[in-house]
Amino acid sequence: MSDRGFDIRRLPGAAPLAITCFVILYIPMAILVFNSFNAGKSIGDWEGLSLQWYAAALQNEAFLNAARTSLILATISALIATVIATLAALSTTRSKTFRGEASINMLLNQPLMVPEIVLAIALLIIVAQIKQATGYAGLGYLILAHSAFCIPFAYMPIRARLEGMDLTLETAAADLYASRFYTFRKVTLPLLAPAILAGFMLAFVISLDDVVISEFLKSPGQDTLPTYLLGELRRNLTSEIYAISSLLLLISVLIVAGSWLLTRRKT
Repeated sequence: MSDRGFDIRRLPGAAPLAITCFVILYIPMAILVFNSFNAGKSIGDWEGLSLQWYAAALQNEAFLNAARTSLILATISALIATVIATLAALSTTRSKTFRGEASINMLLNQPLMVPEIVLAIALLIIVAQIKQATGYAGLGYLILAHSAFCIPFAYMPIRARLEGMDLTLETAAADLYASRFYTFRKVTLPLLAPAILAGFMLAFVISLDDVVISEFLKSPGQDTLPTYLLGELRRNLTSEIYAISSLLLLISVLIVAGSWLLTRRKT
């Protein structure tokens, strides 16, 4: 028997199936980006290459406000989620096995398994009651909701990195009478930093692209980029929407690629 184990590429029809899936996934994106350069106003008529719709998007005050809200929301939410995910990963990998560890891991990954619409409805019920009791209708609800939803996405690369780290340096620091905090600050944290940054980037792009939770919980004047695009699609489909979608797609691809590059680096 081969030492390489199971190789899915050897299954009959695996390659055509994979190619078909990629075509179904990426051809619509390619069409979207292509149409964003259409000089004409009509979606169906190609009138040459132009960057006018990107220029129009960058002068659109509603788009800029939505982009600003999305960046603030995604940055704060990803930061909160990454801090919590880092602490959770350390507690579940740098301690002895304890009762309830499996339950904690299940709770941390619960947002990945529960349909987002269910989570959005549950949050809406809670937020509506809090709004009624306090009268507060700020961005804090979206920040807390996005933070909770993004925790498992930040948790996965951080925990994977911790599980793959060699404990030799940490053990050597302990043998040299270094305190736990000093060992964490000088040994563990520098080795873990790429995974923490990757987790932050992944949580950031998940928050940036989220539409379901944002649509349910946002108050008037709190449109994010996805909810702004959803509203524009309901009114009129133009090449400017294609341009904005292409910009959002580019940002997402760059961030995900950066996260992947950070997690694959060997230290």
